[in-house]
Amino acid sequence: MADGDIIYLAWNDYVGLTRCRGVPAGDISKRMEYGLGWAVAGQALTPFEDIAPNPWGPMLEVRQTPVPNTETRVDIWDDAPAYHFFLCDSKVADGSNWDCCTRGFMKQALADFEAETGLQFMASFEHEFLLSAPGMGYVTPFSIESIRTVAPFTAALTKALLQANVGLETVEPEYGVGQIEVSCAPAIGAMAGDRAIITREVIREVGRRMGYRASFTPKPTLKSVGNGAHVHFSFVDKAGNNAAYDANGTGGASQVAQHFIAGVVKHMTAICALVAPSPVSYYRLGPHHWSCGFASFGIQNREAAVRICPSPERDPAKKSKAFNMELRAPDATASPYMVIGALVRAGLEGIRAKLPLPASIDRDPSELTDAERAGLGIRPLPSSLGEALDLMEADPIVKAWLPPLMYNSYVAVKRTEIAMFAEADPDHICKRYHDAY
Repeated sequence: MADGDIIYLAWNDYVGLTRCRGVPAGDISKRMEYGLGWAVAGQALTPFEDIAPNPWGPMLEVRQTPVPNTETRVDIWDDAPAYHFFLCDSKVADGSNWDCCTRGFMKQALADFEAETGLQFMASFEHEFLLSAPGMGYVTPFSIESIRTVAPFTAALTKALLQANVGLETVEPEYGVGQIEVSCAPAIGAMAGDRAIITREVIREVGRRMGYRASFTPKPTLKSVGNGAHVHFSFVDKAGNNAAYDANGTGGASQVAQHFIAGVVKHMTAICALVAPSPVSYYRLGPHHWSCGFASFGIQNREAAVRICPSPERDPAKKSKAFNMELRAPDATASPYMVIGALVRAGLEGIRAKLPLPASIDRDPSELTDAERAGLGIRPLPSSLGEALDLMEADPIVKAWLPPLMYNSYVAVKRTEIAMFAEADPDHICKRYHDAY
């Protein structure tokens, strides 16, 4: 390592942004056990320069403690030092996770899921982002030209993500002008959230090095195509089999997967406050956007909030391995840790109650009549962050997933974001979030 190399201790907060402190690379061994101190009031930061009302003040701090298996080092540039970081747990004096640690929230949900089901949760995020730079012109969506126009970027990105060991699977043009999607292989347990954060930060770094901005905002402009952060997920049993799959189940879903889906659909309107948690999120969510506008379930239906993704494989073993489900509401203003924690908690509620699988919808739910939707138990998703927070407040089960200190401080941050933009023009809101994410 060069004398000027810095290793960053990084953590992902309530607003889905990765904050950090840096140490000289040669000193990292001294920081592995206790990390670095951090004033807890920083958890009340919005995505901007503002800080929400909070109970902490200037005295309290936690230790941002490196998680060894999250170490990421990308060194592909001759004119820049290596990009080297660890993701962290926020820990208190006794070594446990702080109540307001987003990674701790995810870890506890995963531990409860495994303890109650004997299964491990496995997931992968889709990463849609808008690449921009001065002088970039129009290119046809989904075209070879759109991806070849930025070929030096995608080549460096591929090299960097392979070096970051995130299981890179695809780098492809998307529907929006300048929009790219990156998909990685699923990971088991906490690494599913870690891998999502590592992937996003490496994408941003490659953009910076090459003169681009990579923005993951859910709606770059009011008229542009939105960026989602869909989550594909399944379960793994002790033998390594896909426990979410049953060839004889509806859509190929096992009984435990059916209960899980039902729990997610039941609590879908309330968990939007955790998985689509910004004012700009609600310019993306809605009917006809292929993002979902209703709490509904479907098989291969991209307008459903939760869908089954059947495998095209004919071989039974391969078919089972590839089977997965997808949650379509999340975007990248949410911490992947909060998304996984909320998703697992909601599914676990369905498993505990043995909820039946909801009726599968084979069209956009907005095309049904109000009476048809009511008969099927399909409810609209919230139309604003304020409404989402109210629905979370009204769902005592979802509210109880978060420790009281986390719940109250999280809501305070989100209410502050709402107040900041209460009188703002939508285009201004989109611009601010584009720049922040």
